Amino acid sequence: MPELPEVETTRRGLAPYVVGRRITRVEVREPRLRWPVARGLPRALAARSIDSLERRAKYLLFGTGAGTLLVHLGMSGSLRYLAEPLEPAAHDHIDVHFEGGGALRFNDPRRFGSFILTQKPAAHPLLKDLGPEPLGDEFDADYLWRSSRNRRVSIKQHLMNGRVVVGVGNIYASESLFRAGIHPRRIAGRIARERFEPLVSSVRDVLRDAIEEGGTTLRNFVGGDGKPGYFSGRLRVYDRAGSPCLNCGTPIERRVQGQRATFYCPRCQR
Repeated sequence: MPELPEVETTRRGLAPYVVGRRITRVEVREPRLRWPVARGLPRALAARSIDSLERRAKYLLFGTGAGTLLVHLGMSGSLRYLAEPLEPAAHDHIDVHFEGGGALRFNDPRRFGSFILTQKPAAHPLLKDLGPEPLGDEFDADYLWRSSRNRRVSIKQHLMNGRVVVGVGNIYASESLFRAGIHPRRIAGRIARERFEPLVSSVRDVLRDAIEEGGTTLRNFVGGDGKPGYFSGRLRVYDRAGSPCLNCGTPIERRVQGQRATFYCPRCQR
């Protein structure tokens, strides 16, 4: 699933091509996404300009005069800008065409994504209960420590809870915990306050590094410009089971945690 760095990479790649552009038409070939595309969406967006492009968690927010278009990439979706028209391929479900040429193309093989127009994005059910952004000022060691008190879930599950902090998915949680030296199965409520300082710093560093590298390509992710992400070449524990730890040489271990694969060094992380 595209995570925060992949979505932010898409946002940065698309913004120069779409912000300020006038929409001529929206072509919906397959409306049956996770939430069906509203029949009135093409009519509502026609002749509107995209005034802004922001990100909240894993959602892209296209600001228009008709409201805010919430786009989620789902499990395996992508949103790309096409300078020249191309015949739609399998799973190319939506095209947003612009005045003067060019289009946004939404591809979603598993149809778990969404195209939703809303007038009040902050109050929308998909966004209103989300936690703070991990790269924002609200997310600091005091906040993460307070949010973990009396919690008996593992610290990895705590980090991946979108009501606690958004966008720290499975890959980036594993990498952040490794950099902070914290075992992923340690109970969140039992971790001392001082250990949250390096953890917050690690989360921020991992996400920033991933954004700079354009995200992580594990299957088929590409950014808004069609280019793949390269952070996978800098992963220290994720998907490295049996390989030597880059710090101490101990073989990296793999465990299933909350139905997700967790990778860690049994010596460096405690």
